[in-house]
Amino acid sequence: MDLGQQRRGVDMGPSAIRYAGLKPELARLGAQVHDAGNINVPVREQLDESDRVAGGLNAFFLHQNAAICQAAYDRITTELGRDEVGVFLGGDHSMSIGTVSAMASRGETGLLWIDAHGDFNTPESSPSGNIHGMALAALVGDGPPELTGIGYPGQKVQPHNIAMIGVRDLDAEERRRLTRSGITVYTMREVDEIGMYAAAKKILDRFAYMDAIHVSLDLDACDPRLAPGVGTPVIGGLTYREAHLLMETLASSQKIRSVDVVEINPILDTQNRTARYAVEFVASLLGKRIM
Repeated sequence: MDLGQQRRGVDMGPSAIRYAGLKPELARLGAQVHDAGNINVPVREQLDESDRVAGGLNAFFLHQNAAICQAAYDRITTELGRDEVGVFLGGDHSMSIGTVSAMASRGETGLLWIDAHGDFNTPESSPSGNIHGMALAALVGDGPPELTGIGYPGQKVQPHNIAMIGVRDLDAEERRRLTRSGITVYTMREVDEIGMYAAAKKILDRFAYMDAIHVSLDLDACDPRLAPGVGTPVIGGLTYREAHLLMETLASSQKIRSVDVVEINPILDTQNRTARYAVEFVASLLGKRIM
């Protein structure tokens, strides 16, 4: 999906990830892999311009985004078995309103949001009106009912069950909202100060009493020199080894039940490099080891 932001190209992200070899890479880990196909998403050029701001809220394509997220929720809750791991390919980060809501409907879930941005705006606080910057806020029940009511009304994940890492670009009001939220935030400064392994262990300690963890991986968490194919790059992100170490440490918990892979824009990439790294990171998250 690409209706949650303004820069075209992320709609091709799932194809880029498939082309980069996600299915055979997971099969090499011994997994039985079923590709359930795509959720249907309207083509932006075929939408009426009035749809962009329907309802008068500062949330572009609100109803279309909500419908897509509801479709993802429905597909996951009806087709993903309890003993299966879900890998959800995007598209922009607004899709996570649907995927996380679906996984949280199964029981208390720890949510790790790996992202350069906070995604914690509402229509009232957002400087852009882009819904991909409102996804995490919607999941804690803050936002228009079209977004907070995906699957079922209200909060999907409690703030104390959420951790963020890789953050380095926040809007002013978003920063204040996050500070008051109860969410644990590891900015890149904290990663620099204590190291990735220590940060990852602290996150797992926070989720120790849970049986399930959902990882929402936005590739702009990585430094754009590593992963250039993203729509909102921010210098100073995760290195190749920091990203792998985070995934490998999370895998050691044996609690990973689902993962989003979002915001890959092949138009802005170099020889599909960002998608190839995404495949590597997912493989590490799901158990690939050096030895």
